[in-house]
Amino acid sequence: MTHTINKYLKSWCNMTIYTVKEGDTVDSIAAAYDIPVSTILYNNQISSPYSLAVGQSLLLSTGEGAVADKRSIYTGGYAYPFIDREVLTQTLPYLSYLYIFSYGFTMEGELIPPALDDTFMITLAKEYNTAPILTLTPFGPDGHFNNNLISHIVRDLEARRRLKDAIVTQITERGFEGLDIDFEYILAEDKEAFVDFVAYMQESISALGYPVSVALAPKTSDTQTGLLYAGKDYAGLGAVADYVLLMTYEWGYTYGPPMAVAPLNKVREVVEYALTVIPAEKIHLGIPNYGYDWKLPFVRGESAATVIGNVQAVQIAIDNGVPILFDDIALSPYFFYEKADENGEEAIQHEVWFEDVRSINEKLNLIEQYGLRGFGCWQIMRLFRASWLLTADRFRITKP
Repeated sequence: MTHTINKYLKSWCNMTIYTVKEGDTVDSIAAAYDIPVSTILYNNQISSPYSLAVGQSLLLSTGEGAVADKRSIYTGGYAYPFIDREVLTQTLPYLSYLYIFSYGFTMEGELIPPALDDTFMITLAKEYNTAPILTLTPFGPDGHFNNNLISHIVRDLEARRRLKDAIVTQITERGFEGLDIDFEYILAEDKEAFVDFVAYMQESISALGYPVSVALAPKTSDTQTGLLYAGKDYAGLGAVADYVLLMTYEWGYTYGPPMAVAPLNKVREVVEYALTVIPAEKIHLGIPNYGYDWKLPFVRGESAATVIGNVQAVQIAIDNGVPILFDDIALSPYFFYEKADENGEEAIQHEVWFEDVRSINEKLNLIEQYGLRGFGCWQIMRLFRASWLLTADRFRITKP
């Protein structure tokens, strides 16, 4: 089912996205919209001396009452146990699910908990009526996804049973309320066995009354080749899992050339393919909560971008006195700036791509347009308050 999108945010909800122009100040914007300065500062995490960048997007609270006919969606956010407690408590009101990242396992099926105690995350999640979800990942000793480990666990029935029993014990004894299976780089020959593995887990977890989700690499066709894609059967996994997460991010990534992390044109292609084999009511859109800062020129095999937060990206633009631009195809913000190298001598140009409320709004438009179940945020370690306020303004967030 599709939904009609209204181009103008202000016309159907209580918040407005405003793009800063030359000469604007927080005071002048507040006066123009007859709203308190304090709400602009709070919504957009603006700190003293309250400077703005030309091209910066602000979320303004301009409405007077709640919208009665909001559509309900599910939301989720991934977090490590070293998340700042204040960031977590400010985010949990907007989450249906908290995906605790992550639990590993051995070849024998022994479950490996995170290095840090995650009990406080489970407890806090429940206080906010958010479901804590055990996230299962096949990390090897080097901390990377290990497809040999995947091959073994999906094919060795005894190891698989032991792992299932250990997960059930965690759920029943520690209060988890679901399982998220995040396996990447699955070998093509393990494609069917992985579907069977997810079905096996779903049967046991469903018996406890909880859902099983699975993360899917961003494919655009069933025949797409490559280690990220060949082992993921969209149709098969969509049939056996309770819902799926499309990992629609990382087009721009640490070792790749500068570009948007989640360009909307590419994200749309993945969603439209997924909808041909998975019901919309089972699909969560993946939304990134970060950006990258590249030094130029980019040299493949040598260059590595720095991960930055969305609020941090805006501050970099402000500190360097450069405007923020917006790409009409990727529908994502970006900018350039120059900074002296480590020796303070040569000025090095940087290119930054990140997310702002405009780009987040475009992704929410996809959820509305295609009637998706909701979205999952990778990851919530940095607070980007405006994105959550916008989400809550546009949708009713379902608490399981």
